[in-house]
Amino acid sequence: MPVLLVVNNPDNWPLSLNGVEVVAARQYLTDPAFSNMRYARVFNLCRSYSYQSLGYYVSLLAEARGHKPQPGVTTIQDIKSAALTRVISDDLDRLIQKTLHQVPGESFTLSIYFGQTLAKRDTQLGARLFGLFPCPMMRAQFSRKREEWLLQGIRPIPASELSETHRQFAVNAANEFFARRDWTGPRAKPPRYHLAILHDPAEEQGPSDEAAINKFIRAAYRHEMGVELITRDDFGRIGEFDALFIRTTTFVNHHTYRFASRAAAEGLAVIDDPVSIARCTNKVYLAERLAGNDVPIPKTMIVHRDNTDSVLEEIGLPCVLKQPDSAFSMGVVKAHTKEEYTQKVEDLLENSEMVVAQEFLPTDYDWRVGVLDGKPLYVCKYYMARKHWQILSRDAQGKIVTGNADCLAVEAAPKRVVGTAVRAAKLIGDGLYGVDLKQVNGRVVVIEVNDNPSLDSGVEDRVLKDELYNAVIRSFIRRIEAIREGGSRRGRRASNPAL
Repeated sequence: MPVLLVVNNPDNWPLSLNGVEVVAARQYLTDPAFSNMRYARVFNLCRSYSYQSLGYYVSLLAEARGHKPQPGVTTIQDIKSAALTRVISDDLDRLIQKTLHQVPGESFTLSIYFGQTLAKRDTQLGARLFGLFPCPMMRAQFSRKREEWLLQGIRPIPASELSETHRQFAVNAANEFFARRDWTGPRAKPPRYHLAILHDPAEEQGPSDEAAINKFIRAAYRHEMGVELITRDDFGRIGEFDALFIRTTTFVNHHTYRFASRAAAEGLAVIDDPVSIARCTNKVYLAERLAGNDVPIPKTMIVHRDNTDSVLEEIGLPCVLKQPDSAFSMGVVKAHTKEEYTQKVEDLLENSEMVVAQEFLPTDYDWRVGVLDGKPLYVCKYYMARKHWQILSRDAQGKIVTGNADCLAVEAAPKRVVGTAVRAAKLIGDGLYGVDLKQVNGRVVVIEVNDNPSLDSGVEDRVLKDELYNAVIRSFIRRIEAIREGGSRRGRRASNPAL
């Protein structure tokens, strides 16, 4: 994939970078060779990104052509947003104060070149800001007020303003940036598409272990996709990629939802998409959605402050109470007595206007059916943790303890279990879901539909092995191509209304 560095005037561009073509902004905008170029990485170092300037149109037309600009139009707007700057300043407040606490004076300017800073003291802050606002060269302006440092604004550094003292550092930073990016993967042939995998290395119980993440990476390479692992600090870089795969636990009021929303808005193929996150991470929605479409579920009530007594009459004891956004069995409790129920439902209602109450159905294991693109992908039995009623518990030291798991071929699982799971998943969307079910005395009921289901090495892949990872990657490729085909059709209709 060509890498283009676009500037106002190449004659004034002081840097020479290996494998990077320096192009004049007007040439990029007007030369058919660039408008007809199928894919490219475009690094926009124009003098200004103001509305309808050359720099603005470079990023705007790069996106229209299916190129990957940095910064993208969304980032350009973000840089100019005072409100967003305040939010970012609040999010980074601890790091800002730690980094700048010994800086003298009332103002400070931090120059950031391809994510790097001149002073080692500023390295982490510069990297975080570059991840949030991926502009190749930029300055962040800080001011001190009442002994606290505040981020006042960010603006690009045009090539014409690159000082002699910073020039060599900028060259080195740019060369390191291009060298470490996985533009081509481990092959001579450039990748067709680029996939970002959002993960959290510090997460205790993430949806995929390190071995599974590596298997996804290898599967992507087999299908000519470049891959990069990203973290929450890479929010501003979403536009660099063709697809986003979220492999850290999702919530609505969380960076995972913001990543999914930004990626969907920028035309990436996304798993988990924001709609699936919003639907699956709220058990009140799930209960209403499943019951309203005749999908069998346990006896269920939506509990609020005006009907807490009715639960005991309708469902009885013991019963299970669920915090709407609970995950990995956290926020799910069992009440055995009236007193225990009263206390636990009161505690849950302190944090949410509604909670879910369900009848307790004891089983040795739960079924989990993985559904992708509306079709069953894998089937597992998750056994309850030892001496516990859930598949996951914590010991006295707070360590997570899980039960055993068996994986079996889809065709070997009970048809009613698989069929019910597929019906439930289709009510959510066409993404990747893990549908949890129980089978009691011939009765099959859906407990919940999970976005972001567990895909761990040696567990969910025990039957399909590498084919499980291949199937997910193929789904991404189909989604990317459908998005691009849809865009090209819209473009043809716009230029020729008869189409």
